[in-house]
Amino acid sequence: MATVNKELTLIQKSIPHIQQRYNWDCGVTCVLMVLPEDDRNDFLTNFSKICEEEGFGQTTCTIDLCHLLKRYNIEHCMYTISQLPNKRTLRTFSNTVSKTAVRICKRFANASIDGIKVVDAVLSTKDILSHVTSKGPAIVLVDAALLSCDLCKHNKLTSEFRRILGGSYRGHYIVVVGWSGGKLLYLDPARPAPLCATVPARLQNSRLAPATDRDIILIYCDYR
Repeated sequence: MATVNKELTLIQKSIPHIQQRYNWDCGVTCVLMVLPEDDRNDFLTNFSKICEEEGFGQTTCTIDLCHLLKRYNIEHCMYTISQLPNKRTLRTFSNTVSKTAVRICKRFANASIDGIKVVDAVLSTKDILSHVTSKGPAIVLVDAALLSCDLCKHNKLTSEFRRILGGSYRGHYIVVVGWSGGKLLYLDPARPAPLCATVPARLQNSRLAPATDRDIILIYCDYR
């Protein structure tokens, strides 16, 4: 793995920051950020219709985001530790399993047929950094309570208390877009700030929280 100079600034500059409109659409908003302008406008214009067609309503999981990216022909690859458990669940699910769980299980089972690449693996922070600085952005599932921004200071005190004392999981998606001064740069759909920054260790802690399943989507499109 190549080492990146801490003083170097590398950023996918042409990705716009977009704020989420609801309390459930952080992942969908991250997809909107990485779409070309024409596709983004199409998605926004037909937002409710597309969400209904995709079947996720107001409950999105990472595999749903992959289907949205596939819909707009965005090359990507998902990394997770949840693919095999979901496939096992599909083989044994009963009427007590929620419709959401069944949908997710089926999407994992049919991923290769649908042309979606899912890899059972956990990426390191160095892997993410190498990708972002050379190939494209990454959509990352984190525990929001464990992630804080060093630029806007958002959530800094909360994340420190949570790190020490523990607490409930708050799943949230961000788009990692670059590296500068030893910090990873990211776009947070929940924040008004156009750009956030955090040290690698803090991102690592937030994305390895148990309920995240280590989900990451690497986007293969250079926005520099």
